Amino acid sequence: MKRKIIPIGSLALFALLLLVMLSTWLLIKPPAPPPELEGVLRPEYRLLAPFDLVDHNQQPFNRENLQGKWSFVFFGYLSCPDVCPNTLHELNRFWRLLSDETGEDPENLQIVFVSVDPRRDSPHELGDYIGHFNREFIAATAEKRQIDNFARQFGAGYVIEEETAPGQYQVAHTSAIFLVDPLGRSVATFSQPHYAATLLSQYRKITSYFGSAG
Repeated sequence: MKRKIIPIGSLALFALLLLVMLSTWLLIKPPAPPPELEGVLRPEYRLLAPFDLVDHNQQPFNRENLQGKWSFVFFGYLSCPDVCPNTLHELNRFWRLLSDETGEDPENLQIVFVSVDPRRDSPHELGDYIGHFNREFIAATAEKRQIDNFARQFGAGYVIEEETAPGQYQVAHTSAIFLVDPLGRSVATFSQPHYAATLLSQYRKITSYFGSAG
C-alpha cells in the first residue's frame, strides 16, 4: 500500500494560511477590560431588537434613536417616591460634570428615562417631570407590550402592585442604569447606589476601552 505524499508546497501554503489567521485574530482580539469594570460590562454585547416608544414630545422613540450616541437608560415611574428622583438627580450631576470638562453639553450622549406606568404617566406629564432634572434628558413610554419588549432586552423587571386607593399604587422596578453603545448594543449595567462621580469614572473607562477595542 502506497503512502499518500502531500506536496511540500501545499504544507507551506497551509502553514502560511494558519499564520495569517493567527495574526488576524491577534489584531482584532479586544484587550482585556480594566478589572474595575468587572461586573459592570456585560459578558455579551447584544444589538437591541426593534422597539417602539413615544417620547415626552410625543415623537416616536425607537432603535434608530439609540444609534450614534452613548445612551444611559433608566426605568421608573413618575410617582416613584425615592429611587427615580434620586437616580435622575445623580444622572443630572453626572451630565454637569461632563459639561464642566468640555464647557458644553455632551453631544455624543443621551439620558433616557422610560416610564413603566403608562396608565398614569402621559408624554405631557413626562415632559414636565424630566424638565425638573434636565431639559436635555429624554422621557418616553408606550403601551405595556412595547415597554415589556424593551425592558426585557436589558433584563429589567417591574411589577405593578395592588391599589391602596383608586388610582393609587406603587411599582416595584429595577433600579439599575443601563448603557447602550453608539452601535445600539447593551454593553453595561450600573447597579445601585448611583453616584455621579462613580458614573463618570466608569463611563470614561468604558468609552476608553471600547475605543481601544474597536
